[in-house]
Amino acid sequence: MRVTLIGATGFVGSHLLGELLDRGHDVVALVRDPARVQLPSQLGAEAFPSALTLVTGDATSAQDLARAAVGTDVVVSAFNAGWDNPELHRDFLAGSRAIGEGVAEAGVDRYVVIGGAGSLRGPDGTQLVDGPDFPAAIKPGATAARDYLVELADEPILDWTYVSPAVEMGPHSPGERRGSYRLGDDEPVLDAEGRSRISVQDLAVAVVDELENPAHSRRRFTVGY
Repeated sequence: MRVTLIGATGFVGSHLLGELLDRGHDVVALVRDPARVQLPSQLGAEAFPSALTLVTGDATSAQDLARAAVGTDVVVSAFNAGWDNPELHRDFLAGSRAIGEGVAEAGVDRYVVIGGAGSLRGPDGTQLVDGPDFPAAIKPGATAARDYLVELADEPILDWTYVSPAVEMGPHSPGERRGSYRLGDDEPVLDAEGRSRISVQDLAVAVVDELENPAHSRRRFTVGY
């Protein structure tokens, strides 16, 4: 499979890059600074493999995205407008919309978006992002990710899939690749301790599994242990 990847230098995107390459897929990574792209150590290569093509450009430019994505089978977006961005909500939505436009312009039908857990629903049916205990620091980004999921529901052209990670997954929570996980729909997947958690490595496993064996056309799924 030939995959266009957005966000290859980020926390989630870098693990997606490694998982895709490790499983034999060709990747076109659209990045602003190719020097920031790093391969996971398990690939054992100092130079970038021939399966990876780096394209310099701005993912929030529909034209740049279309140029990179032409001829690929799917676009996977791990786009993040920056957690410290004071205009995070606005910029996340604007960037995500531009990416969607670029996917359509490139003639790629399949579009997989790595979103957030904030739109998952708690036991009372309320979305987590609307709960009183939701962390204020990440609420703008979580709200934007939720709002984009609402927009995708009305997307008339693209065969989209939206992936919500578990509630507990972040750069300050080291994880490991177990290669196993459980799937859910609109409610968090809870483990035996009642916690919703996944490593970023196993999130990448779940996403690439979905690419290889599509099961969530035009809908969202979530993962957890």
